[in-house]
Amino acid sequence: MMFRGHYEHTIDAKGRTSLPARFRHGLPAEGDTRLVIAPALADPCLDVYPMEAWEAFEAKVAQLPKWDRDTVLLRRRYVSAAVEAELDKHGRILVPAPLREHAALAKDVLWAGVGTTMELWAKARWEDAQHLDDAQLEQWRSAIAEKLNL
Repeated sequence: MMFRGHYEHTIDAKGRTSLPARFRHGLPAEGDTRLVIAPALADPCLDVYPMEAWEAFEAKVAQLPKWDRDTVLLRRRYVSAAVEAELDKHGRILVPAPLREHAALAKDVLWAGVGTTMELWAKARWEDAQHLDDAQLEQWRSAIAEKLNL
């Protein structure tokens, strides 16, 4: 399952937001509507995983050396902060208050499909993150070309 595109939605005062219909169609056909929401480590947004993708991630984490400092921090800052959420009958999820605070989710939100997972952003923060000056854009293009061997 791959998630692509970005979609604007809102989040209500209780912390509920709708998962875009296209993303709902990307969930497993077996009807597993559980998602895992975690505070992104690199950006002021939330990472959202279908349960199957989260379990694959947890399996990789379980293979890491237990006492390695980076592993300990990953488990404490990311894995322990993750919350399981389930879509309600209206296709909404409840984002807990600490995660809403991390991503500054208030009213206007944006869902971004980033491959096997999704990101949930405050719309204004998404727009800010998209701005690169010419030098940053050229540096990014070069780095991506190198990583993709283009």
